[in-house]
Amino acid sequence: MSTLTWGVSRGHVELLQFFRDRTAVVFTFAFPGMLLLLFGTIFQDSYDQPGVSASHVFSASMIAYGILATAFVTMGAGLAMDREDGTLKRLHGTPISATSYVLGKLFLVLVLSVVETIVLIALGAVVFGMSLPDASHWLTFAWVFLLSITACSLLGMAVSAIVKHARTAGAILNVPVVALQFISGVFIYPVTQLPSWLINVAAIFPVKWMAQGFRYVFLPDGMRINEAAGQWELGRVALVLGAWCVIGLVLCLVTFRWTRPDR
Repeated sequence: MSTLTWGVSRGHVELLQFFRDRTAVVFTFAFPGMLLLLFGTIFQDSYDQPGVSASHVFSASMIAYGILATAFVTMGAGLAMDREDGTLKRLHGTPISATSYVLGKLFLVLVLSVVETIVLIALGAVVFGMSLPDASHWLTFAWVFLLSITACSLLGMAVSAIVKHARTAGAILNVPVVALQFISGVFIYPVTQLPSWLINVAAIFPVKWMAQGFRYVFLPDGMRINEAAGQWELGRVALVLGAWCVIGLVLCLVTFRWTRPDR
């Protein structure tokens, strides 16, 4: 069997395990949707663009949150759990390679992220009347989506190396998730309301660029004036997300272990 075949096979197992845990299924898909409904209902800000409300902005921006929560946390916590309960150690004794194992996890994250994104877009369109983009914007959506999943998944795997116990994984991984949402224009928009030094910090990390890319896809072009640079900066979105994919891959190659260091 090829590396890809083993990866797909492992991904099938990961999906079965995930969907058998009803609690995980409900919270993974319902929590971002619940936040969107709350923020979209509570905040009624209007912008210079006619027909654009805060609920439309949140509908677009929350896709970045959904991907980060699904890819980064699911990958990091799942890898920490597999390492602690001995799953990785047992797999190491089988023909499956580290690459195939990672592909299996990425397959899981891809499926979950697609479903999560469909839920958020559906809520935005049906509940808040967000307009769906034209074909050219969907092409942009595709590459922003794939780069976002790849970067967040690889970073989740890398961060899992510092998680000593699986039971603390959720708490450790959710700290950067929550912090980055507030400084990256997901929960607070326009992001220019924040101090300039916080905006500069957010620009280092991928979440700001993920949210900005998705806002370009779903919001009118005139909304670009509310971004930190007053432009959509799609070239920089691709550059930063691509760079984080490379950084995440390097960190994974350096930190990946089949067992915990203390075992």
